[in-house]
Amino acid sequence: MNKYEKIANEMRTRIKSSVYDIDQPIPDEKTLALEFGCSRMAMKRALDTLAAEGMLFRKRGHGTFIIQSAMQDEHVHVVSNEILGLSNLLKGKDVKSKVIRFEVQFPSQDVAAHLAIDEKTPVYYVVRLRIVEGEPYVLEKTYMPASLIPGINDEVLNHSIYDHITQELQLKIAGTHRKIRACKSDDMDQQYLGCRADDPILEVEHVGFLDNGTPFEYSFSRHRHDKFVVTSVNIKRS
Repeated sequence: MNKYEKIANEMRTRIKSSVYDIDQPIPDEKTLALEFGCSRMAMKRALDTLAAEGMLFRKRGHGTFIIQSAMQDEHVHVVSNEILGLSNLLKGKDVKSKVIRFEVQFPSQDVAAHLAIDEKTPVYYVVRLRIVEGEPYVLEKTYMPASLIPGINDEVLNHSIYDHITQELQLKIAGTHRKIRACKSDDMDQQYLGCRADDPILEVEHVGFLDNGTPFEYSFSRHRHDKFVVTSVNIKRS
């Protein structure tokens, strides 16, 4: 095992064991290199490894932060390089939203854990049907901390929540953890997406995080099987 791999393993253990304060950047490369008795290059490579796994987020000029949602389980997540939201992802197409449910509630233990909050912190709960070019496209069920993302209303919900976050609130969205699974369609899928009872659904479980590693969104997107494709490009760096 290479030196940087051993360091990455130790840092992974420390992060999972809550050695570092989750609300603050971890020690810088120079400090860690001195502690581990290695070069800064080896330290950088170790931290880059953890960043590629979706455990750390490196913010230039501010330090390296733990991505809080990565603490929830032992899965390896894929972190997207660009987070756009559906309205921006499908620019040029007619994207409409139908709000099915919108309320403020206290989160369940699972929702609170994914958002790195306690169960007494109010969250928005939003169910929206996204319609693209007149066709039902995806059914979204979303939780967001109301104190972190204020100002959500019907106008925002009928347009773009991500535009509200980045333009009105001036927050920077850094990335996402996604799990994609195949499911059977349920009553809501059949009602709003026009699915048959025997149609499969592709569900994307999603945790979005800001540039300080704080989760701002926990959602489930239920896609019609004929409207969703996963494309992955992996480039080996020499």
